[in-house]
Amino acid sequence: MSELPKYKPDWLKVKANTGEQNLRVLSILNDLKINTVCQEASCPNCGECFAKSTATFMILGKNCTRNCTFCNVTKGKPQEIDFDEPKNIANAVLKLGLKHIVITSVTRDDLEDGGASRFCECIKEIRNICNKDIIIEVLIPDFKGEISSLKMVINAKPNIINHNVETIKRLYPVLRPMAVFERSLELLKRVKEINPSIITKSGFMVGVSEKYDEVIKLMKALRTVDCDILTIGQYLAPSKRHYPIFEYIHPDIFLQYEKIGLELGFKYVASGPLVRSSYYAEKAYNKIMGTSN
Repeated sequence: MSELPKYKPDWLKVKANTGEQNLRVLSILNDLKINTVCQEASCPNCGECFAKSTATFMILGKNCTRNCTFCNVTKGKPQEIDFDEPKNIANAVLKLGLKHIVITSVTRDDLEDGGASRFCECIKEIRNICNKDIIIEVLIPDFKGEISSLKMVINAKPNIINHNVETIKRLYPVLRPMAVFERSLELLKRVKEINPSIITKSGFMVGVSEKYDEVIKLMKALRTVDCDILTIGQYLAPSKRHYPIFEYIHPDIFLQYEKIGLELGFKYVASGPLVRSSYYAEKAYNKIMGTSN
């Protein structure tokens, strides 16, 4: 592994946003006791998104049952289920005036359905309380491959189902030791087989020792399961205890990945150093559907 520069390159530097709108979003989330992956995963775009009244809600507590070495979400004993969570999520959507909502969760391997029913409850509450035209995107775990759990989420009819492969197959044992590469691909494939009208989405990070040709191979694998939207971003280690950064990928390489992804048939590709799976999520949907907010 070559030595990284002492400082982050300019293209990875972001300004902190502590404006009035940012504080308003934080206040609403705190009042309703809602977690966001933006905060838990230390997303670099957190301030920008909060300033635009957008956030990715994280349900089922703060503690994850998996041991991925790249992720900043807390690992530990799962928290008790908050039965007010779906209604609180819907009220937050209403108060923030969101048109495109993203809901994700920690992985809950301790639950019989992996938390699938909670995704469904949140979708139902949002549809009941908010504008019926709101776009709902869910970023789901693999549910340990249980088809009944996946069908439950599909039948709730979110507009987009996202499941991130996170990295190339070779690095699963060190980055995602409790996940299975083929299982993640199978999940995306099944969504399209069960309901082709649902848009599917996946994403992965670079800068973790992957090779250029391995990235292309991964993109091709995602296209074999008819994945519609792809996100690619730079890995940034949350701490020295996490998996190390091997390389800062230049923006020009991200542009190459975007071009190749579109040539492979993805309907939308977001590829850049600061891209994360939910960053400007509404832009991808609007592009595909030919609509605008």
